[in-house]
Amino acid sequence: MSVRLLPLLALLGLPLPASAEAIRVSLESKAALGEGVPTLVIHIEEPIDGFEVKLKRSDGKAVELKGGGKPGITRRLALEQPEGKFHYEGELTVRFPGGAEPGSMPLSFDTELNGPLKLEVRPEDVDVPGRKLRFTLSRPAAKTEVTVKMDTGKTAFAGDVDFKGAPAGTPLEVKWLPAEGKVMHIRLRAYDTSDFYTGVDLYPWQVDIPHEEVTFASGRSDVPSAEKGKLDASYKSITEALNKYGRWASLRLYVLGHTDTVGSTNDNRELSLKRAKSIATYFRQRGLKVPVFYEGFGEQSPAVPTPDETAEAGNRRAEYIIAVEDPSLTNAPFAPRWRKP
Repeated sequence: MSVRLLPLLALLGLPLPASAEAIRVSLESKAALGEGVPTLVIHIEEPIDGFEVKLKRSDGKAVELKGGGKPGITRRLALEQPEGKFHYEGELTVRFPGGAEPGSMPLSFDTELNGPLKLEVRPEDVDVPGRKLRFTLSRPAAKTEVTVKMDTGKTAFAGDVDFKGAPAGTPLEVKWLPAEGKVMHIRLRAYDTSDFYTGVDLYPWQVDIPHEEVTFASGRSDVPSAEKGKLDASYKSITEALNKYGRWASLRLYVLGHTDTVGSTNDNRELSLKRAKSIATYFRQRGLKVPVFYEGFGEQSPAVPTPDETAEAGNRRAEYIIAVEDPSLTNAPFAPRWRKP
């Protein structure tokens, strides 16, 4: 997720007693941490001998800045400050050539330096069947721009949701109306009350590829020659799905390995991991261009619940899942550590 600076130019210019045309002052009052700081901008319009800015910040910090230049020069005075909002009070004094009386102008303004704006969407907060999602923002929320696109090419929703300055961390909810097809893409762009924003693109779907299971030799993980035809057929189904859904986003293939309950839990985990790797490697060598990841769950995520030491063929299986991000797994026994072959 990224935060962009939306500059606010607040004019502060007041006429100088000695020469209303000699100098102009403007302020870039807001900045994002790491991208800059609030800045006082001095535009020199006519000859001067120099200027001096004396300010006091709302936390008690004294700030003194000096400069000068020829007409047409612009001086940018960085206001180094901690993250947060501050008020400044002070004065700008201008010295003129020829011994003329110095001119001065009062300064009073507010600045804001913001850290990264964070938007959090948990997988469980994306409710596609209920046509809604929740998220939180790390600063008070002004509004969110939302777009929901379907696989029919139609847009289920495109518009703004007003959150009226809801406090940081408040669960925020957006909803959309029923629409024909399957939700393929949700785009959020959330704004805080200072007009900074951050965004996220969600692809709340995954495609399970139907296939015929590879039969491995007992205790082995190499793909038997007689079984490669099954993987070739699966490869064709995978490429067809990639061609169908690849227009939405960059896709990945995930291979999940499972075993029955014959043998120890640790041995079965290791065996399923090796078999998943063999299948993933085969697809990669076959010419699959998308990133491929694999994981083994051993006997810990059975399709058919059985007692221990039961040779259930339905549990000796693999899953092939196409997704944009790590897939959502039901009843996963542990958080997968996806590996590349």
